[in-house]
Amino acid sequence: MDIFEEIVRLRKEGRKGALATIVEVQGSIPSHESSKILIREDGSIVGTVGGGCVEAEVWSVAQDVMREEKPRRLHFNLNADPKYDNGLICGGSLDIFVEPILATPTAFILGGGHVGLYVARVAKIAGFDVNVADDREAFANKERFPEASETFAGPWEELLPKLSVNDHAYLVLVTRGHKGDLDCMRWAVTTPARYIGMIGSKRKFMEICKVLEREGVPADRIERVHSPIGLDIGALTPEEIAVAIVAEMIAVRHNTLPSLPSLAYKPKAQQTT
Repeated sequence: MDIFEEIVRLRKEGRKGALATIVEVQGSIPSHESSKILIREDGSIVGTVGGGCVEAEVWSVAQDVMREEKPRRLHFNLNADPKYDNGLICGGSLDIFVEPILATPTAFILGGGHVGLYVARVAKIAGFDVNVADDREAFANKERFPEASETFAGPWEELLPKLSVNDHAYLVLVTRGHKGDLDCMRWAVTTPARYIGMIGSKRKFMEICKVLEREGVPADRIERVHSPIGLDIGALTPEEIAVAIVAEMIAVRHNTLPSLPSLAYKPKAQQTT
């Protein structure tokens, strides 16, 4: 089985993995430089970096790499510690780079207006698989969004349950009105999406949060939402707003966003009178 073909398959299926590559060799080792092993999230493997205890430790570290989504570099001195060679002292050393293989992130853009139009374009360039939904067919079709893998049109209450959202999905709420935002946010906070962002002012966000709170939506779900959406770069035009939104999505994707930007909502129990 070709390792790179398997990586492509894993990413398309939304599954994680870790790729370990021998990147530096000194002396004699059981394998050779550039040897690779792919560890899938279910623990199965493709390829080898020499077997034995070296490979067992790489497999163990790969679990952390997949969970943390951060690469690691490992050093093995086979001469100093013969256990790595199952008793056969090779006398060399090697470095292995273990990197995460992550599913292709999917952006669900809920709203096909001006902002949604440019978010789709920027997100596609940034490596997101793009899906667009709107309650108007004229604003969610392949002609308007040629970069989208799929488009969905129809009433929100019928359309939203059809969307397959997982933990590598990014939900961008940019509908045409308050009701659409409320309907989409009510649904979005029940999903395992990695990112939920809603366009609008802090006041609008707070009003929607109060409605959801009265409906019994737990505070920890509401607190997941990024609103006002996007990094604060002073964006004004739809194009600039799209850049700010996708920049925030990228920061979440790479775990470089320190905290949620929303300051508008506090659970009722935390509000002061």
